[in-house]
This record gives sequence, structure tokens and C-alpha cells, in this order.
Amino acid sequence: MNRRHFLHTFGSGLMLTSVGAFPLRALANEPELLKLTILHTNDVHSRIEPFPMDGSRNQGMGGAARRAALIRKIRQEESHVLLFDSGDIFQGTPYFNVYGGELEFKLMSEMRYDAATIGNHDFDAGMEGLHKQLPHANFPFISSNYDFSNTIMNGKTLPYKIFQVEQVKIGVLAVGIELEGLVPKALYEETRYLDPVANANRVAAQLKNDEKCDYIICLSHLGYKYYGDKVSDMTLASNSRDIDLILGGHTHTFLDQPDVVSNLAGRPVLVNQAGWAGIMLGRLDIFFERNRKNRCESCQNIFVTAGRRQG
Repeated sequence: MNRRHFLHTFGSGLMLTSVGAFPLRALANEPELLKLTILHTNDVHSRIEPFPMDGSRNQGMGGAARRAALIRKIRQEESHVLLFDSGDIFQGTPYFNVYGGELEFKLMSEMRYDAATIGNHDFDAGMEGLHKQLPHANFPFISSNYDFSNTIMNGKTLPYKIFQVEQVKIGVLAVGIELEGLVPKALYEETRYLDPVANANRVAAQLKNDEKCDYIICLSHLGYKYYGDKVSDMTLASNSRDIDLILGGHTHTFLDQPDVVSNLAGRPVLVNQAGWAGIMLGRLDIFFERNRKNRCESCQNIFVTAGRRQG
């Protein structure tokens, strides 16, 4: 299967398969294609060490050192890698209680995260606590629907960020969950929650039309899916127009492959999430034609473990 037949067969671009599948292996070194590898985490919750070997379902899973080694290996194998986190970096182990998030941000900086967003538990030490740890993060925080104007966090986040990967422009925005009723008011203070669907669409349109981005990613801490009318990643995907990929968090959902949702224009949106506690590293490989007219996508989320996953 040659490149043009592959892209003709799968149109503008959707193929979900493992990285080792024949078509993508055949395309991997195709000079007219540009490959971008997107890695992502969510809801790591201060899990620095692997789960203890205590017979529990997650024993031996995760750990910052193993994740860092896996990320380093992928960067050695791939020319273009972006690494993101979708929030709830804080809270869950004594490391947060003792160090207040300093260690988490320092480790993410060592792993060279490109950007992250803010989850509800990242407010657990209050606005002062979050603000205090920002100097330890050598990466930007993106938020497109939290208005921090009347707080100490004013000006400390970006509404979006653009990454240039050779001739391809990747636009990244981010949305967070409603804090009222979920986080004590004293912790998030005067932070204003703005409609995530409306603001994601607004920023995505800006990235698409004004900034001329070729691919638009939303880091989300809304949650994967709910029974009822609560806004989720699936809701956002089906009510969006210009978003190509949603990297989710909050619901601790383990997905082997992304879900595919048709947006308002009938185009596919990928929705992925990588569990919690650093047990999984999300991975997607995006192949762009160098004229940027077509692309195809592949996903293989990876369990972070020294051996075979237990349970």
C-alpha cells in the first residue's frame, strides 16, 4: 500500500491501529510525510513512586522514573515529540503533603513537558499554594476557560500555545471543570469558570482561522463521559468545529485507543485519556502530508511498568 493509496483510502485522515501495523510501518520513513508523536498524562496525583508490591491490582505500576525513561526512549526513536498533561498533578500521596507540589513540577520539568493544564485538585493548596510552585515548572500552563483576573494567578496562564513542527503548526488550548461544588470556594477564590464548550470553540476558531494552525489539540479536565447533561470530553467533541484531538482527564478513564466522535461539521475528533497515577502514558502518532492537506492518526497507549501489568 503506497502513501497516496493509503491517504486516499482513509480520506483526511482517520486510522486507529497499533504503531506496528503494516500501513503505518510502511509510511514511517516516507519522505513526503511528517510524523509527530504526542505523549500525554493526566491525573498523576503526586504518584512519584510505583505502586507497592502489596498484591493490589496496580502493584508495581507507574513511577516517575519509569515514565521518564519511557519518554526518553521515545524521544530517541522519534524526531518530533510533544508531551502534555491534562491536570490533577497534585494530591494523592505524602509527597504533596510534604512538598506542596514542588517535586511534581520539578520532575515534569526534567521530563521536558511542553505544556499542562490545571485540574481541580491543583487548587488543593489554594491559589497561593499553586502560585508558589509555578517557578519550579519550566513549562507553561494553558487555560482557556478559567478567568484568573481577580486572583494571584492573573497572567500566569496562557489561553493557548502554538508549537511549530517543521512546517506544521500545532495549536493547543485547554479547558477545566466547573469548580463550584467540587472545590471549596476558599481554595479557588475569585476564579471565574467560563463555559468550556463556547470558549474552546472560540479559541479553536482563532487558532484555525487567525493563526492558521494545521492541527488543534484541547487539553481537558472535564471528564470523559457522564450520564446526564454534565459537560464532558464527549460533549465537547460533538459540539466542536475546529478541534482535532482532546486529551482528557478527571475521570481516570483508561482507554486502549481513542474514541472517535463526529463534530458539528461531520469531521472526526479523537478523544483520549490515560487513566490515572502515571500508570499509563498516552501516545498518538500523527502523520501529516508535507503539503498539510491530509493526515492519518495512530494510537498505542502504553502501561508504565517494569514487567507485565498485573490484574
